[in-house]
Amino acid sequence: MGYRDRWRHSLLPFIHGHRRSLSAFVNAVLFALAYWGSFLLRFDFSIPSWQSAVLWRTLPVLVLVQTLVFGVFRLHQGLWRYASVADLRRIVTASALSALLGSALAYFWIPARAIPRSIVPLDFLLTVILVGGSRLAVRVLRETARSRGEAARRVLVVGAGAAGEQALREIRQNPRLHILPVGLVDDNRYKRDGTIHGVRVLGTTEDLGDLAREHRIDEILIALPSATGRQIRRIVERCEESGVRFKVLPAAADLIDGRISVRQFRDVEIEDLLGREHVQLDATRLGEEIAGRSVLITGAGGSIGSELARQVLRFEPRTLVLLDRAENPLFYVHRELCDAGHVVPVVGDIQDAALVEEVFQRWRPSLVYHAAAYKHVPLMEASVLEAVQNNVFGTRTVMDAARRHRTDRFVLISTDKAVRPRNVMGATKRLAEMLMLERNGAGGTKFVAVRFGNVLGSDGSVLPIFRRQLRAGGPLTVTHPEVSRYFMTIPEAVQLVMQAGAMGQKGGEV
Repeated sequence: MGYRDRWRHSLLPFIHGHRRSLSAFVNAVLFALAYWGSFLLRFDFSIPSWQSAVLWRTLPVLVLVQTLVFGVFRLHQGLWRYASVADLRRIVTASALSALLGSALAYFWIPARAIPRSIVPLDFLLTVILVGGSRLAVRVLRETARSRGEAARRVLVVGAGAAGEQALREIRQNPRLHILPVGLVDDNRYKRDGTIHGVRVLGTTEDLGDLAREHRIDEILIALPSATGRQIRRIVERCEESGVRFKVLPAAADLIDGRISVRQFRDVEIEDLLGREHVQLDATRLGEEIAGRSVLITGAGGSIGSELARQVLRFEPRTLVLLDRAENPLFYVHRELCDAGHVVPVVGDIQDAALVEEVFQRWRPSLVYHAAAYKHVPLMEASVLEAVQNNVFGTRTVMDAARRHRTDRFVLISTDKAVRPRNVMGATKRLAEMLMLERNGAGGTKFVAVRFGNVLGSDGSVLPIFRRQLRAGGPLTVTHPEVSRYFMTIPEAVQLVMQAGAMGQKGGEV
């Protein structure tokens, strides 16, 4: 074991165990230096003997007051390597308050020999410079050491707006990401040569290829959550021409709480490239339906159910209950959403009447989105009994529980295959709709069904099939050479479900 390793194993544990005491001691030394420096500046580095006596008699009082005031502001507890603007504000406030209090006490301590009035502002300024500067120096040195210790990815951020600023802020504050932001790119020419967190706007998206080669970029981060599909397609084309890998931030509508994180950047998906505008939700009406109330989503582990959960959380329900019999998908959905609100996962089958009754008794949902269903057409042709039990009898179990407990609204997720059904799956969904119509109004519950067709990227849609075929080397196969596919994305489908569910005033609508 070398000298450096022995030092780490012996000294670092002591430092971590006494961090607060050591921080208070270092701050006290800096307070003393600032007070001494204020006298040196006041008397042009030649302190008279009588003022020197005042300095040394009042120094302990000043240091004690400043140490106590900084303790009240919790400035002995912060981690210096994460010093921020908020810390600087607290340092300025604590320095001003402690300088005034300390000087007042010192005047009473030595009434015959007044401290020069200029000492107070000088002491304040030097304290802010020394205490704030020391924290900044620690942070800069640590970030520099980390960047040298491990090769950081050189990234170019597309978008000099709010999303790009939040991404850069996180990168600056978290050296463990090992990301070096080289520059920004934005099509607003007025932002050219401007800087955000010390990172300069180098050009527009048309310059992506040249900038990537000139600055040896490893990765491009597209931070434009409000961009249209056409804009994303154009930027993706430029990224592909540069030969650099790239990632995109999800659309603004897909961000649960609006906050941006570097970890949210992901590979570009087909949904990002569509040119359609997002559905404009009636936020007021949905807020009245959801905010502060209990909501149940069945089939919450599936593609539609999980997206429903994400969208519902934006309207701050009191409780969001996620019911699914598939343990693994439910676990991941709950882990993703649990920090955004009161989310309760329930593993169970909608055919289990006792379990469904217990869920309604315990959580009393005011709104139910029923997404649990079998929907793979070929499989249901071979499993008729299971399709009927789940899609018909299971749905009836949930409907009856909702009616008994006077749930305000029940929204059934249906399919266009329920129109003149020609297969088992479509027939079971049509039967579920008929059960819904028969129960509407009973017990005061409004039942509404929403039908949609192909949902791009959902479980069972054509997109996952195409992806598997591409990974296998092709070719892509379709049902018929002249087939036409009409589709919507998962967020579009879910937003339409929520909007249609809120629009059904009388119930009984499909």
